[in-house]
Amino acid sequence: MGPIDPIHVSEPGLVVLDITATDAATLQEAVEELGRRWATSGTPRVRRVPGEPGVAARLYADLRP
Repeated sequence: MGPIDPIHVSEPGLVVLDITATDAATLQEAVEELGRRWATSGTPRVRRVPGEPGVAARLYADLRP
């Protein structure tokens, strides 16, 4: 995945999560669970990286109350 844009972590409570899962369904389930707890960027683009196991995605979240 590319570099993290400084705007996405410009304040305390903002996080960037790189998620790797066995398959797209598991990744989607994780994203939905995180979305129930915090404000997130929503469903990310799922990527398969040649030579690496599973699928990956990047999610942005705001942990502030």
